Amino acid sequence: MQPARAVAYGVLRAVTEDDAYANLLLPASIAEAGLDQKDAALATELTYGTLRKRGTYDAIVAAAAGRPASEIDPAVLDALRLGAHQLLSTRVAGHAAVNESVNLVATAQGRGAAGFANAVLRRIGRETPGAWQRTIEEGARSDDERLSLRTAHPVWIIRAMRRALAAEGREDELDALLSADNASPEVTLVALPGLAEPGEPRRPYAPTAFGSPGGDPHRVVADAAGTVRVQDEGSQLVALALAGVRPIAGGEQWLDLCAGPGGKTALLAAIARENGAVLEANEVVPARAGLVRNALRAVPGDVVVHEEDGRALAASRPGAFDRILVDAPCTGLGALRRRPEARWRKTPADVAELVALQTELLTAAVDALAPGGVVAYVTCSPHLAETTGVVSEVLRDRDDLTELDARAVLSEVVRSPIDLADDGTGRVQLWPHRHGTDAMFLALLQRAPEGEK
Repeated sequence: MQPARAVAYGVLRAVTEDDAYANLLLPASIAEAGLDQKDAALATELTYGTLRKRGTYDAIVAAAAGRPASEIDPAVLDALRLGAHQLLSTRVAGHAAVNESVNLVATAQGRGAAGFANAVLRRIGRETPGAWQRTIEEGARSDDERLSLRTAHPVWIIRAMRRALAAEGREDELDALLSADNASPEVTLVALPGLAEPGEPRRPYAPTAFGSPGGDPHRVVADAAGTVRVQDEGSQLVALALAGVRPIAGGEQWLDLCAGPGGKTALLAAIARENGAVLEANEVVPARAGLVRNALRAVPGDVVVHEEDGRALAASRPGAFDRILVDAPCTGLGALRRRPEARWRKTPADVAELVALQTELLTAAVDALAPGGVVAYVTCSPHLAETTGVVSEVLRDRDDLTELDARAVLSEVVRSPIDLADDGTGRVQLWPHRHGTDAMFLALLQRAPEGEK
């Protein structure tokens, strides 16, 4: 069995069975298997390519098998998805794609299942990708379902993205957004201020951001002892906006309320260190709190990392902080380029649950602000319920909050002009197709100074 395919299949199985995150598991699996650069690249393409187009491949597998994908054993279905990706979206030789996938099924499920897989994959291989696309689209019940099959996005996500773009008057960018979600993102690095200098090529917006010089970016991180890290430019920008909302006074108290895995925490810690501010962090999940502590090792000084429910921690510290980052748990629809499995893992029901949590976290954070303090509400999602909906809900119930112009703040932070839509609120929505970043959302809320409301 070719090792790159074995690694890809193992990751696909872990994603399906254990809700694993491919972006975390794949690098470890590649290292454990000792893959060389060529095989590592193949394993990466097979894993991410299969995960991105899973919905489309399921429809093709179902048509070729004559039964719904949900009725196929999950271990067999993962191998069929992997085989379909090689047959329809890569230059892998057809016989190799079929034989290797059948071998995976034989090892996992036995000869009988392997015979079924062989028949299905040979059926898929007899038609062109265009022919299969026409076949599955003929059964679509709506234009959105056809678009879903063509772009490998669930219908509910397509509709949420369309609404978010329409709120900016840019609904015509939907196709470009969906295409960007299916493109492999370039690796972006952050140079922690005062500890490292950005390399080349520089990214257009964040003064801390630059592109990977090639090769394994984790080696660059290791060589810099963590003062250079892998981090999306959009993530850098929202942290820089909180730091740049006004001049920093020595002794300011900062809080990163939902800190895991720690990329924004490390950036804020470096800035706080340069300016005499004190940062605390909080992460409710112990394993993720460990990641935060690891991210902070490169920054001299001590940052206390709490492991509490963010709502309880904020409630226990009323009026204590001058700046708070609430990078709230969300659907992650803004990072589908990097976490392609998220599109198939999340459902509309998740949104309602998350919105309730997001609203509670932001409300608690506002209460933990000192008079005149600022909270940055951030999500890696453009879904309107998770973004403007949450901010509007919190503002509706408070007479001690002012929404600041996050667009103006970010425009002062960036290295070159940035195209930000203006909906009249001052909120910022970044986009992969427009900015080359994850679809990060940012709103800045200020608590009234002492004696004002």
